[in-house]
Amino acid sequence: MTALVARPIRHARTGEQRQQVLATQHLRLMVLMLLFAGAILIVVGRLAILGVMEGGDRGGAAAAMAPRGDIVDRNGAPLARTIDAWTIGVHPKKLIGDPADIAQKLADLMPDKGDQSWFYAQITRPVAFTYLNRRASPALVEAVNAIGEPGIVFERETQRLYPQSTLAAHALGFISGGRGMSGIERALDERLTNPSLSGAPVALSIDSRVQAAMESELGRAVGAYQAKGGAGIVLDVDTGEIVSMVSMPLFNPNRVGMAGTEELRNNTIQSVYELGSAFKPITMAVAIDSGIVTSMSRRFDATQPLQVGRFKIKDDHAQNRWLNIPETLVHSSNIATARIADEIGAARMQQMFRKLGFDTKPDIELREKGRPLWPVYWARTTTMTTAYGHGIAVTPLHLASAYAALVNGGIWRPATLLKVQPGHAAQGRRVIKPETSYRIRQLLRLIVEDGTGRKAEAPGYRVGGKTGTAEVPRAGGYAKNANVSTFAAAFPMDAPRYVVIAMLDSPKRVAENSFQTTAAYTAAPVVSRVISRTGAMLGVIPDDRRDIDVSELSGLLWHAPGENAADPE
Repeated sequence: MTALVARPIRHARTGEQRQQVLATQHLRLMVLMLLFAGAILIVVGRLAILGVMEGGDRGGAAAAMAPRGDIVDRNGAPLARTIDAWTIGVHPKKLIGDPADIAQKLADLMPDKGDQSWFYAQITRPVAFTYLNRRASPALVEAVNAIGEPGIVFERETQRLYPQSTLAAHALGFISGGRGMSGIERALDERLTNPSLSGAPVALSIDSRVQAAMESELGRAVGAYQAKGGAGIVLDVDTGEIVSMVSMPLFNPNRVGMAGTEELRNNTIQSVYELGSAFKPITMAVAIDSGIVTSMSRRFDATQPLQVGRFKIKDDHAQNRWLNIPETLVHSSNIATARIADEIGAARMQQMFRKLGFDTKPDIELREKGRPLWPVYWARTTTMTTAYGHGIAVTPLHLASAYAALVNGGIWRPATLLKVQPGHAAQGRRVIKPETSYRIRQLLRLIVEDGTGRKAEAPGYRVGGKTGTAEVPRAGGYAKNANVSTFAAAFPMDAPRYVVIAMLDSPKRVAENSFQTTAAYTAAPVVSRVISRTGAMLGVIPDDRRDIDVSELSGLLWHAPGENAADPE
């Protein structure tokens, strides 16, 4: 009986103990869970704080890494864009496969980069890492990845792309390390990298169609005549907008590492030249505007070379007679022009040159600009020689802006590579009277109709202009067998819209230019072809029934029997 009574009492105590143990375990578990939950809350809180902080940092980084703004031409055609691209690189020391086999497979996939030997040299270089392709398509990345070599790696990044290749390269410039190094890329670097502005593309004044025509025609001439280089400009005479800016030789901003110093140099604004007889219309404008010349029939002695001190001024195509004003320009007489400048005087010649900006760097947004060579001392001979473009050196853009002022009614304006909205052109400054401008337009048209500029004529476009041929300066004097040949033109002369400049540096005597290196045979034909190709694009409709009236001036011209007015100048 006793044993039977004792068991249930022991069982009861054991049940109570179990309940106490379970309660204690539940309590401990609850405390542990609360502690764990607290820890999680702390971690989550910390992550939230870090998330906010990192979010702010990433925002700043995103701002700093904002895509560089696009650049387009005046009609919206893309000239420079920022694109997403893949890079393909290799860790040479981590290659597992056979380098020769890998190199062959890479060459098969990327033949434009190099052959098997080139890729072999890259993937076996004694470096930790090197790039194989900085602008690869997703399809190419997939194909290279299929090679299965872990030492080849891929990364996505933004790239600056110039979709038109060499087109307008010197106007656009290029970037390096995310910063603009030349051209508009450099001049507008802050604007192009500003996140608040980078959404809107920068519209240039360049017209891609006109640019392509100038590059084509000037490039053909540089190649055919074996010239050292060249420059070409098309400029709006009323706004100063540069519709085309070409420098030869060209370079590809997508592969700027392959370009040398000569290719990167912008000859239109960095190189200065003695531009020869293209200065004569400027001198004539001073003479007319200042009252030195009041009649187009006034004659100046060009019967023989002009001796000034120890210098002798000659004519390349001497007429050996007295010349009136139209004849002076039509026959491009240095002697008559020098006599006119002598009457104008140094003070007035300098004043005009300064008004045209010939004493300062060209006025344009770009930063890489050449400084003109301005005479230190203006002796009598200096005044005479600068009148026909010798002894003073400026850029082709200086000349283009000057010619715009000569034909647009007398207002000089700074040049610009940015598209100008209607009614927002720079105010500019008056350099000659409107009536003087009209007279110069007549004279320029006459030069093309009956003088040294005949090969610049573009039927229906009423071209006016002036040749300029100057010997290239060399140590101790001038090179007798090397010329800078320039033609400065405007059209249509009855209502001028555009100035066109073509310049060739040191063209050779070849069959294509009739073995002549003067501007009449080298630069003038380039201007003719450019205007013929682009005039209608620019809104100038060819019309053989319209023209500026030059009958008054043409009646003053005299030609010897059988004489060809288009002299070698």
